[in-house]
Amino acid sequence: MTTSQDTITVNTLRGKDSSIVTSSVAGLSVILQPTVSLPACQPFTKGFFEKGDPSVKAARIEYLKSYVSGLLMVVLTIFTVFAIYWGSLWKVPAHSLRGWIVDFDGGRVGQMVTQNFLDVNLSNHVIKWKVIPPSRFHKGVTDVAHALKDEQTWVAVVINAGASDGLQAATDNPDPAYNGSQAITVYVVEARNENAYRAFIRPIVQVTLESFKLDFAIQFASELSFLPNLVDILSSSPQTVANPVSYTLVNLIPFNQAVASAVVFVGLIYLLILSFFIVMIAFTARQVSGLEVILSFKSLVVVRLVSSFCGYFLLSLFYSLLSLAFKLDLTRKYGQGGFLVFWMCNWFGMLSVGLALESLITLLTPKYIPFFMILWIIVDVSVCIFPIDVLPRIFHYGYAAPFYNVSKSIRSLAFGTKDTLGLNFGILMIWILISCITLPAIQWYVRWKQIKVIKSASRPAPEEKKEDV
Repeated sequence: MTTSQDTITVNTLRGKDSSIVTSSVAGLSVILQPTVSLPACQPFTKGFFEKGDPSVKAARIEYLKSYVSGLLMVVLTIFTVFAIYWGSLWKVPAHSLRGWIVDFDGGRVGQMVTQNFLDVNLSNHVIKWKVIPPSRFHKGVTDVAHALKDEQTWVAVVINAGASDGLQAATDNPDPAYNGSQAITVYVVEARNENAYRAFIRPIVQVTLESFKLDFAIQFASELSFLPNLVDILSSSPQTVANPVSYTLVNLIPFNQAVASAVVFVGLIYLLILSFFIVMIAFTARQVSGLEVILSFKSLVVVRLVSSFCGYFLLSLFYSLLSLAFKLDLTRKYGQGGFLVFWMCNWFGMLSVGLALESLITLLTPKYIPFFMILWIIVDVSVCIFPIDVLPRIFHYGYAAPFYNVSKSIRSLAFGTKDTLGLNFGILMIWILISCITLPAIQWYVRWKQIKVIKSASRPAPEEKKEDV
């Protein structure tokens, strides 16, 4: 009886020489390194539309089949995966941001400003304004500012104490030092999300208050026209008539490091791409070395996990040093220790997205893993541009997305926004743990299929059994 022997070809590099190590395993043929299958004809001599040559025809059909099917998959990706990103921007804002109105004045100015903003709720839903009683803030505007930094609201319009009395006093006794902009203070935190601040919060607040200023000034001027001391007011304190009530915009935590954009948004895409590089490098290394077949299941899983953890540890260091080289200030929360936290954040971030790719490449193979990588990028990026608060409800998954938590951590380090590092690192660790479970599970499934193929191929054929009898 004769049995067929399929071969496993492994190319290994030893020093400067390349040698071919051939191992025979009955019933299994595994190509560990991509090879070129040449048609049965003279190489490098045929045209694409060569007539009368069946080998060229077969190769042409196979090429078109592979190319067109791949193209259709890319088109499908555009209308499924890319639609996630387009959907996150389509109806922004789909929901309102929280806005506070705090009236410490209690007089005419406070009442009119409050009513003006409440009227805005009827026509504009970008910010949902809510009146907060001043009794809630025992330390006055200091507590309001703290609430903004604690991310309890996105913007607070404060009518300062004595705004109405100060205006009345300047009317009764003209004051050259009167400043109407001290009547209202608007508190914001730009670094929490610079896109929300620039696209929604600042424009809405400015438009609303500028309109209020004009209306109030016209009404106030008409009232002053009946006062006997109008000439004295115009001569010594004209700003009291021209600008009786105005506002000051206080940006508590400005987004004042432009280089930070590279690590809180765009750089996160690069972070994932670098992780993908490590996945492909490790995959190729296992194929070229033959470890994919040589190692036992346990040893292979250990090698894959240790390689990933060590590779990302080193890569995240150099990625972090790049930001340090371009003077990204990371000392605002933890002083000089901020860089170490930043490094660990990038390491955990790479592990959270990279280990997912490392797990799935075994199942999807290098042919299809790029499609998952695109999905992985889009799903993460879609929740990092604008606040999740204003996105459709389906995007609330973003609170658990790796990119969102990495971005939140880095904003805290680079700008001093609310410290949620414990929560952010915890979520990233959950992603890492999930991958540490799925990687062995997928590897076991693939190894089980390989063993099944070996056993099936090693059984004698029916004809061979008959000859033996």
